[in-house]
Amino acid sequence: MNLAVPTTGRAADVVRIALRRSWIGWMFILPFVVLFVVFYLGPLLVGIGMSFTDMRSTDVTNPFAVDLVGVDNYLRLVNDGAMRRAAVNTLVFVVTTLPLTIGLGLAAAVLLNSGIARLPAAFFRLGYYLPNITSIIGIAVAWKFLLEPEAGLVNRLLELVGVQGPNWLQNQSTALPAIIVMTAWRSFGFNMVVLLAALQTIPRELYEAAEVDGAGRWARFRSVTVPSLRPVLLFCTVYSSVGFMQFLEEPLVMTRGGPLNATLSASLAIFNQFGVGNYGYAGAASTVLFTVIVALAVLQLRLGRNR
Repeated sequence: MNLAVPTTGRAADVVRIALRRSWIGWMFILPFVVLFVVFYLGPLLVGIGMSFTDMRSTDVTNPFAVDLVGVDNYLRLVNDGAMRRAAVNTLVFVVTTLPLTIGLGLAAAVLLNSGIARLPAAFFRLGYYLPNITSIIGIAVAWKFLLEPEAGLVNRLLELVGVQGPNWLQNQSTALPAIIVMTAWRSFGFNMVVLLAALQTIPRELYEAAEVDGAGRWARFRSVTVPSLRPVLLFCTVYSSVGFMQFLEEPLVMTRGGPLNATLSASLAIFNQFGVGNYGYAGAASTVLFTVIVALAVLQLRLGRNR
């Protein structure tokens, strides 16, 4: 005698409920999906497609008149001196600004976590983080005035100690370092807040055990703090490097890429090509930059996961 209860109807009900929940979930994320496709994925695919054509601004009204040029735009990138200089400037900017930003953020987070009173800690957190949420354009304009050769505050302060300050933004040797310092000052507050939150989750018992074993302050930092912060440091590194690879507003406002392309970034060079109507060439440069950013992020994540 078979006493098993038929489960066909029950299984159908379970599937129907699961499908209903799935559709409800898709309805909630539909606005994001639409915005992502229209403003991110769509332009990305269009830009990649444009990179294989000779499309210019005059072809916008008649896009079917453009000709396919294959990889000619990519070969032109290799032979373009301005693009090569922009790539080198971007590499120098990322390699220099990234450790500065992470280092300053970590140092500030450790200091704020080391026993500073609650009110000053809140004050410093707000003060350090405020530039990060301020308009980049506004900060760039303010620093441009600070670095003026005649009336700028920086050179005025240097004059008080008998030093003649240079024309920071019009000197090939100081223009890019000035932008690097400004960007590091503006950006380290974000890393500080994230690292400070992570520091406050490290169990005190780990520090007490290390202290009992005779570890000094530096040894505790090296053997307890840094290993505990590795996942957060990886996040800050990937997040910051992706942003720094696309830096545009700072040289656009402060130097226009000068002097003599000394501060020309990859994003600014692409912006300039779009501005003069070289859409196909700009699309190729954008595709290369996008590929490099993705490859860099994947490499950092893999190296961080292995550690």
